Amino acid sequence: MSILKTGVAALLLALTYNYFTKSTRSIILDRYPDDEYDYVIVGGGSAGSVLASRLSEDNSSKVLLLEAGGHYDESKSFHIPLYQMEAFFTSHDWEFYSERSNQSCRGQKGNRCYWPRGRVLGGTSIINGVVYTRGSPFDFDEWFAAGCEGWGYRDVLPYFLKSEDIQIDELKSSPYHSSGGPIAVTHKYVTQLSHKFLKAGEELGYDVSDYNGKDLEGFSIIQKTVRNGVRSSTSVEYLGNTESRDNLHIAVKSLVTKIDIVNKRAVGVYFVSSGRKRYVKARKEVIISGGAVNSPQILMLSGIGPKHHLTDIGIPVIADLPVGENLQDHPMVWMKSKINKPYSVTGDLISSWWSWFNYHVFGDGPLAFTLLDGAAFLHNDQSQRGKTHPDFQMTFVSSLLRFNAFNFNEEVAESMVEKDDNQHGFITSISPSRPFSRGNIKLRSSDPFDYPKIEPGYLLDERDMKTYLGAIRIWEKLTETETFKRLGVDISDMNMPFCAKFRFRSDEFWECIVRNVVLTVYHPTGTCKMGAADNPSAVVDPQLRVKGIKGLRVVDASIFPNITSGNTNAPIIMVAEKAADLIRGIDSVKQLRQNLSV
Repeated sequence: MSILKTGVAALLLALTYNYFTKSTRSIILDRYPDDEYDYVIVGGGSAGSVLASRLSEDNSSKVLLLEAGGHYDESKSFHIPLYQMEAFFTSHDWEFYSERSNQSCRGQKGNRCYWPRGRVLGGTSIINGVVYTRGSPFDFDEWFAAGCEGWGYRDVLPYFLKSEDIQIDELKSSPYHSSGGPIAVTHKYVTQLSHKFLKAGEELGYDVSDYNGKDLEGFSIIQKTVRNGVRSSTSVEYLGNTESRDNLHIAVKSLVTKIDIVNKRAVGVYFVSSGRKRYVKARKEVIISGGAVNSPQILMLSGIGPKHHLTDIGIPVIADLPVGENLQDHPMVWMKSKINKPYSVTGDLISSWWSWFNYHVFGDGPLAFTLLDGAAFLHNDQSQRGKTHPDFQMTFVSSLLRFNAFNFNEEVAESMVEKDDNQHGFITSISPSRPFSRGNIKLRSSDPFDYPKIEPGYLLDERDMKTYLGAIRIWEKLTETETFKRLGVDISDMNMPFCAKFRFRSDEFWECIVRNVVLTVYHPTGTCKMGAADNPSAVVDPQLRVKGIKGLRVVDASIFPNITSGNTNAPIIMVAEKAADLIRGIDSVKQLRQNLSV
């Protein structure tokens, strides 16, 4: 390429980067919010950013978005996919920790699981793995069958299509994908390992598939929310084009402490900004979009929650609802494999001038993805293929773990973290798609600045361990394929000394590995469960209205009745898109629904 062409390419990328990460400072209030709005949205994460954008499309509606964290332009690393973990353990991370457990998280410091959550405009869509996975059609049909009218697969598919801008050429004509939406979906950079993963799956008799197509099952290259090398977060994509809207105000570093409820109606919220207590009134609705941890905390602080728990804390009960129950998450276990081919991403490659040049000139290369290369959704019981959701998910990470980003204790970190920056290898993350175990969120006190108690409940149901053992046996078979053998994969890489008292590869050994190495996949859901109005286990109805309280909805991952199979960011965006229509009283996807051919 000539110097002139290279210079032009660099200029175009710079312009593209600046365009797609452009600051929305013009709609960030440089003063305190007005006294009153039509809609007050609490939380500017994956769901709240979508809602703020969609509700403010109505010029007659005045919308306020309150975000506890800062602006997404505070760090350029937010927008470079590979740098997702740079926000961990910083002020941009809520940095939650679970309560101590003997059932799981044994390999983390203090037997407590570290739960990073984005505390920034864009929420966890700013720090996640940019994986675009909708879930199984069976997931949503189960929602519908459980009394969530309007939430079956054919009901929600148009909202997935509305939000998507497919960038993958071979999928552009698929009836399961759509162009023109805010969220870009691409394969972008893939390593040579991605095709090895697919080939190994084919050796075992599995199909190479589009996991966001007709069937979730099979081996796939991961679809990523990246546009021209830039993270396609909800804040950038949904809020980045709203500067001209005088009816949308965004207040960052504004922590909501309580919902104001008068005569069983939400009329406003209290929040803290610049060290002072504030109050804003909502003429129509208060919408809580704080996520599966913060949303139940805010509701319970406001008197909406389990009567016995609120009474113990000393909070007057306004509505006795099972807030904080039904916590579900995808736990994951990392299985590491060294290889003898230079196919993976090493530390030296990441820091090379070539990677920097490739990214900043072409928007490509290792910096343009999060090392997540391939995925497989599989059944342990092969007779259930095509009849229900897969039992587990494998995610192939085209690198070894090179620093302790997961709170591992010294003993586990010594075995799991690779010290040689030049060593090639990959990690296979294994996770139950639909875990049976349930946890909960409870208040630690009535102080809104005290983090709530998180009991993830990992592995409490013995069926989850059976799922793990079955999945690991399939992983073992993958290591024995000709494709993996030619890569030099050696299963003994997982013969960890902290489980040495058990015979290597026995059920007891693998159970020890699971209980020690298990981590969150960052998918907490279900703590403000949606269900039929007469369902005593539900917090919100199918219109996402909090039962017994007028003018109050919850819109985020906490409303999931059951966790979806796979990564949850795409379903959260779908929920927010659908919620916006419910609130506005419109059907923005009518044409998409009529054109469905699936």
